[in-house]
Amino acid sequence: MKKFEGVTDEALALLYVQGNNRAFDELLNRSQTKLFTYIMFVVHDHDVADDIFQETFVKAITKLQQGQYTDSGKFQFWLTRIAHNCIMDWYRTQQANHIVEVNKDNDLQNLKSASVMDICRETEMVNEQILRDIKKMVDVLPATQREVVYMRYYQQLSFKEIAELTGVSINTSLGRMRYALINLRRMAKENQIELALCG
Repeated sequence: MKKFEGVTDEALALLYVQGNNRAFDELLNRSQTKLFTYIMFVVHDHDVADDIFQETFVKAITKLQQGQYTDSGKFQFWLTRIAHNCIMDWYRTQQANHIVEVNKDNDLQNLKSASVMDICRETEMVNEQILRDIKKMVDVLPATQREVVYMRYYQQLSFKEIAELTGVSINTSLGRMRYALINLRRMAKENQIELALCG
């Protein structure tokens, strides 16, 4: 919407609180892809991700209308925190053992990284296979470990930001990453998978 070009997310949130519904439409438009991708990466189920995505925005609307948002310059951070809480609530309701089943229709299988390397096709194919192997291994990590891997390597967040978003200490975030890497190395060794990309 050209009307809101150059308007910050924080300003849009405050405009919505003042009664401008189009401001919220613009916020939704700006946020939906990144937020849904984050939720999908953690839960691995399109229908569940869709439910959590909608619940996140319902909670965001409620909090905005109740005056629980203050302009801190971090609207997207605030929204991701709500999504994280919704994901954790969903996991708490599950009777399973908190290890997520890999969904064959996982949209994130479409992620490509070979485009960043200008190398011969043989090396490209090897690298694609390595990345597929890593992705499969990340898929079977416990949700808390998978989430920290996603935030650190896909969203480029610092451990301080990850700790704030997930509501844990920096040491807990670092611990989750440490265990994720230990698990990935163990799985790679058990399956004789080479983790180093070819140059």
